[in-house]
Amino acid sequence: MPLHNTITVRLLIAAALAAPALAFTAGCSSTPTSESAGEYTSDSAITARVKAALLADPGLKSLSVSVETYRGAVLLSGFVNSDVQIQKAVAVTRSVSGVQSVNNDLHVKPQ
Repeated sequence: MPLHNTITVRLLIAAALAAPALAFTAGCSSTPTSESAGEYTSDSAITARVKAALLADPGLKSLSVSVETYRGAVLLSGFVNSDVQIQKAVAVTRSVSGVQSVNNDLHVKPQ
């Protein structure tokens, strides 16, 4: 077999072996509207750390605050008793490792 045919056969074999690997990694990557498995796990861990930090704070532990995380951006939502609690919840959340930004949708309960 001539040398150029041997090289062509080797390139075709290499391409055939690489195709499944490329398809697998493409299936695990994130898109603008979805998260990869690694990002989801990281966001879940951030959410858990934020909830634990809020519960550890004596002025915030009795509140019903919802915490959601997407790509490191944390959304706090719910009702609290005062503006001071909102500021404290945002500050506590910002101090948690992995938090990239905090979106505050907390509201003071109507009196």
